[in-house]
Amino acid sequence: MGSSSSSYAPKTIYLDVDGKIQKVVFSRHCSPCDIKELLCSSSNIPRNTAIMMVDPEGALVSIDPTMPTNSPNVIADDNLDLIISADKEDMFQNVLSQVADQFSRAFRINELKTEVTNRLAMLEKRVELEGLKVVEIERCKNELKKLRDEMTSRGGGRVNCPCKYNFSDDGKKVTPRRDVPNYPKYTLSQETIEALKKPTFDVWHWEHNEMLSCLEYMYHDLGLVKEFNMNPITLKRWLLAIQENYRINPFHNFRHCFCVSQMMYGMIHLCNLQEKLTLTDMGILMTAAVCHDLDHPGYNNTYQINARTELAVRYNDISPLENHHCAVAFQILSLPECNIFANVDPEAFKQIRQAIITLILATDMARHGEILDSFKHKVDNFDFTNEEHVTCLKMVLIKCCDISNEVRPTDVAEPWVDCLLEEYFMQSDREKSEGLPVAPFMDRDKVTKPTAQIGFIKFVLIPMFETVMKLFPQIEEIMVQPLRDSRDHYEELKQIDDAMTEVEPILSIYLSISLSLSFSLSLSISLSIYLCVIP
Repeated sequence: MGSSSSSYAPKTIYLDVDGKIQKVVFSRHCSPCDIKELLCSSSNIPRNTAIMMVDPEGALVSIDPTMPTNSPNVIADDNLDLIISADKEDMFQNVLSQVADQFSRAFRINELKTEVTNRLAMLEKRVELEGLKVVEIERCKNELKKLRDEMTSRGGGRVNCPCKYNFSDDGKKVTPRRDVPNYPKYTLSQETIEALKKPTFDVWHWEHNEMLSCLEYMYHDLGLVKEFNMNPITLKRWLLAIQENYRINPFHNFRHCFCVSQMMYGMIHLCNLQEKLTLTDMGILMTAAVCHDLDHPGYNNTYQINARTELAVRYNDISPLENHHCAVAFQILSLPECNIFANVDPEAFKQIRQAIITLILATDMARHGEILDSFKHKVDNFDFTNEEHVTCLKMVLIKCCDISNEVRPTDVAEPWVDCLLEEYFMQSDREKSEGLPVAPFMDRDKVTKPTAQIGFIKFVLIPMFETVMKLFPQIEEIMVQPLRDSRDHYEELKQIDDAMTEVEPILSIYLSISLSLSFSLSLSISLSIYLCVIP
């Protein structure tokens, strides 16, 4: 029984590790791998290190459960029956490899840092050089302007086109902007975001920088930046260039551009056009609205044609202003730093360009009847999958937005009438001075605010919006009814004006009689006093 139990007793190996005795105990049932791991752990060396065992004579000993044992006394006397020899050279090589890998990674990071630093330095230098170029260009422009002014003063007249009205005299030029736009970024409140989607939006409470931020938000909100892969910085530059190329006119100015664009954005939401038209159509509608009156001189097509201006000659009397707006729009887009469609496929851009031109040309009121009649023939059986139908709808939409001021509340709409009449009067005064025909609705001696608006609302606005209402019934309450209210408002004002006109002659006679009686009475009193004074 005793011999049987001793055959299963665990075996013990004693190791001298850095002067300390380590005791390793293992069962006869342990595998050679388990014993090697125990020896490695006791010797403080990695588990996977190659080890071997030799006896005092240098003969190799198999590491397995049958290996001979030793005693701590034998180790202390330095007369080892067994010694463990780890392959330290392999271990050293492993450590060296790991260190080398770490150094390699560190050097690679340093190389990347160096490369990034060099690239940043190159970019900074390029920005500096571009800035110097802009400064130099501006300096050259100023010198050329001085030279032109000197030549003009010496010659005593204009050196440009001999047309009666030359846009190059006082018009803005398309100005490249290579610097990063720096207009303040406004964070729009939720209230403003919701108001932007409605025709009641008050456009008079916003500065130019705020309007730019609102336009930028519209492009992001509609998904146009993502759809056309626009660079956000390029979008900012483009909007700034647009603003700079609207003149400071009483009516046709950048605020009018924003007004039309905001109404287009509102109609897109009100009519759920995102569900019916493509994102490309959305981009065409918004971009045409933004660009539709670029570089407007404040004098309409009738004046251009009658005065035989440079624009009328250039475009053969065919929508000269609208053709000019298109030309300026694509002149701005031709600048790489302002091209919001730079990442669009060339073939797709051709179609977008043609569509934008079509919409801007549709804003010529001389074509109003033609476009509205075409839409009336389609609206009862309108097909959103028919390209011709959709194009006609887009033309009507931009027309609605262009002349939509009376859709807004009276306190927002009425100041626009004053602005428009002021621009009309400027033109009619010029036409009179140049001996050109004057339209009655633009003559300050003949037109009043009610007479200017009633006919326009009754015969242009209401019929067009009611036709659109057949396709989008939801606009009746929000857009058509305000037009009817506006018509009634101006008709009441006209009745008051007419009544005052009828009463004025009677008042004039009454006043003259009153003055005569007063004068006679005062004269008789004076005479009586005079006679009383005489002795």
